[in-house]
Amino acid sequence: MSQPIALIVDDEPDIIELLELTLARMDIDVRAAGNVTEAIQWLNRQPFHFCLTDMRLPDGDGLDLVTYIQKHVPCLPVAIITAHGNMDTAVKALKQGAFDFVSKPVDLDILRRLVDSALRVTEEKGSKDRRSRDILLGESASIRDIRSKIVKLARTQAPIFISGESGTGKELVARLIHAKSPRSNMPFIAINCGAIPAELMESEFFGHRKGSFSGAVADKNGLFQAADGGTLFLDEVADLPLSLQVKLLRAIQEKKVRPVGAEREIPVDVRILSATHKDLGKMVEEGRFRQDLFYRINVIELRVPPLRQRRDDIPLLTDRILSQLAQDNGLESLEISLRALHALDHYDFPGNVRELENILERAAALCEDNHIDIDDLNLPKNPTNTANPHATPTDFSMPEGKFSLEDYLGEIERHTILKTLEQTRWNRSKAARQLGMTLRQLKYRLQKWGLDGEDH
Repeated sequence: MSQPIALIVDDEPDIIELLELTLARMDIDVRAAGNVTEAIQWLNRQPFHFCLTDMRLPDGDGLDLVTYIQKHVPCLPVAIITAHGNMDTAVKALKQGAFDFVSKPVDLDILRRLVDSALRVTEEKGSKDRRSRDILLGESASIRDIRSKIVKLARTQAPIFISGESGTGKELVARLIHAKSPRSNMPFIAINCGAIPAELMESEFFGHRKGSFSGAVADKNGLFQAADGGTLFLDEVADLPLSLQVKLLRAIQEKKVRPVGAEREIPVDVRILSATHKDLGKMVEEGRFRQDLFYRINVIELRVPPLRQRRDDIPLLTDRILSQLAQDNGLESLEISLRALHALDHYDFPGNVRELENILERAAALCEDNHIDIDDLNLPKNPTNTANPHATPTDFSMPEGKFSLEDYLGEIERHTILKTLEQTRWNRSKAARQLGMTLRQLKYRLQKWGLDGEDH
């Protein structure tokens, strides 16, 4: 990359001079503006690699500039300088699309880390493979929406709260956000907050110094230090005790941690992603989770839907899981009957995708001739599983016996396309839009089925 150029927006000459000197040592060229109007003039005059703006400016505030950049230069990382302790403003800026924030008095180590991260975003613009459909499987509207949001959220440093039931794939979403971010070549550390004994939590999170407590025979880095430069994923964050919530909040806000027994805090550059299957808002109301910490980690919420709300994805997930099971067990293939697949489609999956994986793995071990039938699934008989699992679909007919999942999916596709064409009175352009495909793709399928020349 050519020499980076930064836009610094502040009305205090001393701050401008400090930032110019700091960035010059990083071989970064600087353009300075004293207010919002002047900053916008610079933005219209030339491209920049990142922008750093103070919150209070003579003709507006930093949020005005964040809003302008999001609208007119959305790929430009913009960070804000906030007054010490003014986290409400920082969170508001992150919600509006700011890349990150730094508090006054500006810690130059933290500033340099922030700038490095911003430059990586600019360098990697367009260079990463942003596709994630081969990892986060599904073509339902909700899953496509999540994949789209992951790409956008990966470019910021804003804390993300991933909500959803157990087994929906919250950690997979967190790993994808990390993998598509400028931090992808740095550590991704996942913590199950409910699996760490309460008496060891502070040491596990922040580390300790030799002799700080009985058994501390050597210095030890914590998980924050292990994730330095990368991403820290706090799974089941609702299980954190209140005593640690206070210290976690400070670590997130100050971007520093104090190991147990240490005299000084250590700067850490960590992006926080968190998740839980519990209702964190209700826990806040009940006083079991700190409201200020909830506000801080829930800057942006990403909800992962349960499997019963994305049933259209069950055949695709089943196909992928069976392919992987066949490969893991040295089998040429694993097949599933129409009745078995239909039963899966009518089961509510309280354990979601993880439960689907377990059901299919068990069925693969029990089935005969590598062919899974309905009895091999051994689906639980519970109130949510109200449909008749032995029924066959009435919208289209399929012969009994063994089927490849590919043939079954093809029949579903044909049925869905024809039904959409009937609904649109065979307006192919409208049908293609409703189906989320191009007109050429639709015509290709109709031609394949010998329907392209029919007069409807």
